[in-house]
Amino acid sequence: MAATPAQTIDLKAQYSAQVAADLERNAKEQDRLRAEIDALNDQLLRLQQDHTVLVNMQQALGVVTPEPAPAAEQAAAPSVPRQKATTPSAGKQPRTRKTTAPQGVKQTKAKKPAAKAAAAKGTQPTLVELIRQHLTEQSEPRSAAEVAAALGQTHPDRRIQTNVVRTTLEGLVAKSKAQRTKQGSSVYYTALETQEPTTSPQTDSQPAQANS
Repeated sequence: MAATPAQTIDLKAQYSAQVAADLERNAKEQDRLRAEIDALNDQLLRLQQDHTVLVNMQQALGVVTPEPAPAAEQAAAPSVPRQKATTPSAGKQPRTRKTTAPQGVKQTKAKKPAAKAAAAKGTQPTLVELIRQHLTEQSEPRSAAEVAAALGQTHPDRRIQTNVVRTTLEGLVAKSKAQRTKQGSSVYYTALETQEPTTSPQTDSQPAQANS
């Protein structure tokens, strides 16, 4: 059926109303985006201004990053001609000295901390001495975990592990310097008095003095 003139007028009115609404939405969206763009531009300008201010402050403070590179080049430059000056006079021997010198420096650097550590260890008591002293000071048997915890509190600078303490205690038991007892599934240790060997040299020294 053909559309009547009244129907065509209604359709045109509906389409025109929709187009007008779409145009308004489009205009509002453009205005919103322009406002956001303006705000972003303002933020960008502020950041650029802050950047220039910070760069000027950095230059005023004298913080310049490319300065260490030429300094290193100047320090390395004179060392090269010195090495070249020594090579023609001594022949191949200076080359061998140059190769061995850095190795010697590295070895001394590696040995110095070892010597310091050995000296530090010499002044500090050994773990065996600490464990025996701790056991002698206790009136009740102690487990390896209790001994390790107590020594860790009194000597926080030393890394005391429970497994190492347990093996040390077993070594003392094997040398008859400690006694091991079991209470259920737990193992406890007590110190044994071993003061007789310390007094024996005195008894031996007395007859020696008498003989002398």
